[in-house]
Amino acid sequence: MKVNLKVIDSDKKEVLHNLYSLYLHDLSAYTEGLQISDSGRFEFDSFSLVWEKEGVTPYFIIAGGKLAGFVLILEAPFTSKVDKVINDFFILHPYRGKGVAKAAVAEIFSQNKGSFYISQLVENKPAVRFWNKIYQQHGIEFEEHTEVQDGEEVVYQTFVVR
Repeated sequence: MKVNLKVIDSDKKEVLHNLYSLYLHDLSAYTEGLQISDSGRFEFDSFSLVWEKEGVTPYFIIAGGKLAGFVLILEAPFTSKVDKVINDFFILHPYRGKGVAKAAVAEIFSQNKGSFYISQLVENKPAVRFWNKIYQQHGIEFEEHTEVQDGEEVVYQTFVVR
């Protein structure tokens, strides 16, 4: 199945907003810090920054011509210690376990060279395992650390893609 990334234009922000609620719903299984709003959505409080600020690039992940997820990549001014931050990465359930996520990451790495930062909630063991497999498959040497960010224990990795 062919997987590619497509920059999300502002006219598709409602689609991303809906996907983002699904992403946060999935993350809510690993933290008490995410609660559903009165409107019935999980909300991202800084969602408007995606199109208002330089340094945020949202992509749809397209698999076999269909919407399969999204990724947000941050650059300066949101990061100063690395070139890129994979801030959010989400694959819809029907596309999980089919190689779509791995192919999407390969696309991200082929289009974005330089130093990276990626973090996962410590309790989100599937995400931690996924990223560790990615590093192994791509032969990426990384540094890993654990810290508390915004009251949540996270594990993060830094590495370089050449």
